[in-house]
Amino acid sequence: QVQLVESGGGLVQAGGSLRLSCAASGRTFSAYAMAWFRQTPGKEREFVAAISWSSSRTYYAESVKGRFTISRANAKNMVYLQMNSLKPEDTAVYYCATPDRGWGTHPWEYDYWGQGTQVTVSP
Repeated sequence: QVQLVESGGGLVQAGGSLRLSCAASGRTFSAYAMAWFRQTPGKEREFVAAISWSSSRTYYAESVKGRFTISRANAKNMVYLQMNSLKPEDTAVYYCATPDRGWGTHPWEYDYWGQGTQVTVSP
């Protein structure tokens, strides 16, 4: 049974930084892509970033490109999201996700999700 547990969220001022972590268990972590999504009340879940199993490829939403960095440590079964130059519009619940195959930018392409961690950016 795949389990994903996010941590690292919190309250930060605009311009600040946070690092989110996601601990994975239940299967061979290094064989699958990982991604981060975010969601605010009343809106659909939004793609943020994804990373291939080997870290050779990464992909970012335009809204976070140049500010956020996704990385992974396969030996630790961990994926990270370094968020710099945060803006109030980055406020959301951030979710870690992994697919059974492939990778993409749509929530329906991912099979397992964490419970989310709240990120709040004050003006």
